[in-house]
This record gives sequence, structure tokens and C-alpha cells, in this order.
Amino acid sequence: MTDFGTNLVAMVTPMRPGGALCEPGLDRLVGHLLDTGCDGLVVGGTTGEAPTLTDAEAAWLVRSVRTRAGDRARVIAGVGTYDTAASVRRAREAEAAGADALLVVCPYYSRPTQAGVVAHCVAVADATDLPVMLYDVPARAGIAMTADTLVELAEHPRIRAVKDAKGDLFEAMSVRARTSLAYYCGIDELNLPYLACGAAGLVSVVGNVAADRNAALIEAVHRSDLTAARALQESLLPLVEAVMRTAPGTTTAKAALARLGVIPHASVRLPLLEPTEVQALTNALAA
Repeated sequence: MTDFGTNLVAMVTPMRPGGALCEPGLDRLVGHLLDTGCDGLVVGGTTGEAPTLTDAEAAWLVRSVRTRAGDRARVIAGVGTYDTAASVRRAREAEAAGADALLVVCPYYSRPTQAGVVAHCVAVADATDLPVMLYDVPARAGIAMTADTLVELAEHPRIRAVKDAKGDLFEAMSVRARTSLAYYCGIDELNLPYLACGAAGLVSVVGNVAADRNAALIEAVHRSDLTAARALQESLLPLVEAVMRTAPGTTTAKAALARLGVIPHASVRLPLLEPTEVQALTNALAA
């Protein structure tokens, strides 16, 4: 198993109505993800509603998932915020709670310079002995990590991967050619193109309910069976569209898991709301 795994899922955080964390739902979700082929569980990331989690809740989630996953999957803790000191604190707490690796998002809202992005990421990477996956998501962060920034950060011995939600395949291939960074696709709509271009794996929201399909897709690409890979990707398109394009992915993934009986509630915390139009999701799950 690599530092991070191959078939990663950006886990939702099961909650009860009113927003309290739901331990039985977490138990069932982790079991479901392990049984459907996940070898990496991303805890407390964007899909896990990280901005609404307290430090204590974030650490509890890592400890709980670590206990339930055992050695069956890597546990990657989302620790990135727009506050470097807070990110460093969460990184240390995640390490103490048993995380195998860290996910560090490009600092959002503050819109730092690229030098500031580098300083932020290096500070977090220096805070623990854990490997780090960078999360490049300009649609959420407001800024992107440039190719030169990624190349510079790759010189750090613990910064080893990128979750790319930028969607620039040429840049991804160029950075891979210049560094040893492992690339992970962070856009479910583009899983096949990224894998075909050499991505090490996926960090998938749709994987909450279709990790077995993602595992089959990864395997098809690895054995160079692009006909099978295309068929798998095409079979997933209705579900990808329903989860990723009808409402925020966190809310639709929870709604799908609740409909499948994996978690007892589809509850989210404000400012997110449960989706009101779920017919596309219901149809995609039935198919």
C-alpha cells in the first residue's frame, strides 16, 4: 500500500438531525467503504464538512476511523484551513489521533501570494512526520497552486502527492514530469482521463456509494483495458451527474448513503441544506 492508497474516498461525516456527530452511522459508513474496495479514507475534508467541525470533533473522527479501519486502509486527515497556526494544530492533533497522512488545502478566502501558499504548506508539513497530500481546488480556495509552486513544494521530503481539482490535465502531466509527486484525481467527472494520464488514484465523492465501480475503473486502466474503463465510466455518468451537479456533493452523497441504508440520516450542518430534488439521484441509484 502506498502512503495514501489508490481508491480513496472523500468521506462524508455522518450526523444526526440537529448536527451532532453520529457514531453508529460512522461505524456503518467505514465498514461499507472498506467492504466496497476503499484503501484510503479521507476524513474531515471538504466533503466531511471540515469548516463546521471543531478541533475536538476532527480529532475524534480520525481516532474513530483509525480504530474501525485498522490496517485495511490509510486514514488521511483533512487539516487545511485559511489559518496556518490552526492548520499546524490540527495536523499535530491528527497525528496523535492515528492518521497515516494529511490533506492540506490551498489556503482559502485570504488569497495569499504563491510565496504565502508555499510558506503555509511547508509549515504544516514541518509540523509532523506524516506524508502530505496537497489539495489544489481553485473553485473553492479562490486561488490555485501554480505549476512552479507545486514543483517547489515537491522538494519537501514529506510533500508527496496532489489531489487535483483544478482540471488542467496538461499542467498535471507537466508537474508529474518535473517532480515525483503522485497525482490523484479530485474531480469525479474526470476520473478516467486522469487515470489514463498517469494519476496514482482517485479521491472520490461518488466513491461514498460507488467505490467498487471506482476500484474496477482503476484496475481496468492498470491492465490497459480502455474499452472496459470507458464502459465503466459511462455507466457511472448518471450517478456522477446526480451527486456532483444537482446540489453540493456533500449533501447528495449523504442523501444517497441514507437511501441505501448505510447511514441513518442525511443531515448536514448549515450553511448546507439537505437536497430537495433527489429524483435524478434516486434514478441513478436504481440504475
